[in-house]
Amino acid sequence: MGRERVAVVRNEDPYIALREALEFIGAKNLISNGDKVLVKPNYVVAKHPSTGITTDPRIIDGIIIFLKENGLSANNIILGEGGAGDTERAFDIAGVRYIAKKHNVRLVNLNRDKIINCRIHGALALYEVGIAETALESTCIINVPKLKVHHMALVTLSMKNLMGLILPKSIMHDQINEKIVDLAMLFKDKVKLNVVDGLIGAEIDEVNGSPVKMDVIIAGENMVAVDTVATAIMGIDPDSVRYLKIAEERGLGTASLSNIEVLGEKIDDVKRKFKMPPTFRR
Repeated sequence: MGRERVAVVRNEDPYIALREALEFIGAKNLISNGDKVLVKPNYVVAKHPSTGITTDPRIIDGIIIFLKENGLSANNIILGEGGAGDTERAFDIAGVRYIAKKHNVRLVNLNRDKIINCRIHGALALYEVGIAETALESTCIINVPKLKVHHMALVTLSMKNLMGLILPKSIMHDQINEKIVDLAMLFKDKVKLNVVDGLIGAEIDEVNGSPVKMDVIIAGENMVAVDTVATAIMGIDPDSVRYLKIAEERGLGTASLSNIEVLGEKIDDVKRKFKMPPTFRR
């Protein structure tokens, strides 16, 4: 079995960065015309993307353009998120409602979706959880998280972004690392593409942190590999991120940089040391 492939592209034009990253990993081969695609950004709170807290709508725009160019119809594309705050307001402030209208795709507040209780076989801690029906009915999830630190998990990237698919969110706060992995286990076959928006990252905190201009897109098929590379780009040792090590032990992917083929920019050429959350507890 070959090494996982993760693309790292730096460009001040987000459309160019995104397109190059998707080309590096052969993203068009990961999605079929018949897929029902859920594009899942991070709108955890109602903050403008310039803060580094929420997904830039230009990345969402570029992903939908990519999907349509590769044969997906608007009817088979849904843009959905369930934030920790007022998701409708978050859609407005982020400017993503305009993107949905532009492409005639459905924009779904997953917190208002029908919630279906699901058991997670082989779970470490999250044995049962409520999942938005839209997520369960999709055949492909394109995961579009931000590049941020986190006060409980140390980083919040592809795997933790799946929290936007569940209710209640508070169920995750105890044994968060194990539960992040459990959630990733549940969705591992649906998540076919991960695109980390690193145009502007966030250090110190995931909701009230400081913006860090990076102009980077990180993309790959495997959540664990993508999160490992993204963690290193924030100047954090992946070995210090507990959920990554657990995920590797559970066979979800590699958390070792030596087992990942990084395409495009070298990690050291784009890396910046992010300031850690002052309240982080190991």
